Formats: sequence, structure tokens, C-alpha cells
Amino acid sequence: MDTLKTLLEQAETERNQALAAFNQSRARCDAERTQATQLDTYRADYEQRWSLRFTQGAALEIVRCYRGFADRLEVAITQQGHAIAQAQAALARAGDALTAHELRVASVRKLIERRVLAERQTIEQRERKADDEHAMRMALARGNQAVGNTGVRT
Repeated sequence: MDTLKTLLEQAETERNQALAAFNQSRARCDAERTQATQLDTYRADYEQRWSLRFTQGAALEIVRCYRGFADRLEVAITQQGHAIAQAQAALARAGDALTAHELRVASVRKLIERRVLAERQTIEQRERKADDEHAMRMALARGNQAVGNTGVRT
């Protein structure tokens, strides 16, 4: 039983580590999404700001700078999308690992429960057998006493 308890402790430790990894993956995924939202918001603000400026007219060099920065911003947004996809994949893997570890903990607990139940049943069987043997001895002793008592009277 001590071996099973040790196995349970080890399985719980591994499950807790998997849970920590899952939480870290979730936090990273949330951070990547937040950064993507910030980039999208910045792009919208940037486009709005410059569209107002372009209505007033702008030099060709300024338009080129705007387009160059807007293109780099699009690349950053695309890269952020890839980072989100990678973070989501890592989160899914961490979730699968966590599920596997939780299943292992539950299995070990169930095994311990079954072993405890089997031990209890074995003890109860022994006690019933001992009680039955004791009752038989008592009945035999009473029967022998009754036979012995009838022999004394004659």
C-alpha cells in the first residue's frame, strides 16, 4: 500500500507540474492575443490619423514613409498571428498532457480504493470465519456438556 501511496504522490506532483505548464501556456496565449489586439488597434489609429492628414495633401516622401511603415506593421501583425497559432498549439498540447496526468492520478486513486476495499473484505471474511469457528466450538462444547451431564445422572 505504501508503494501505491508513493505512486499517487508522484502522479500528483507530475499533474501539478502539468497544471503549472498549462497555466503558463494559457498566460502566454493570452499575452499573444493581447499584443495582437494592441497591434490591430495601433494600425487602425495609424491609418485614421494619416488618412486625415492625406485629405489635406501630403508630400510624396511622406506617403512613401507611411506606406513603408504600414507594410512593416502588416508584417508584424501577420507574425503575431503566427505567434498566436503557436501559443494555441502549445496550449492544446499542455491541455492534453494535463488531462493525461489527471487521468493517471484518478487511476491510481481508483486502484488504491480497490485495494483498500479488497483488504476490508478479506478482514471481514477472516472475522466471519473466526466467529463461525468460535460459534461451532461453543456449540460443540455445549453438546459435549449436555452429553457429559446425562452420563452423571445415571
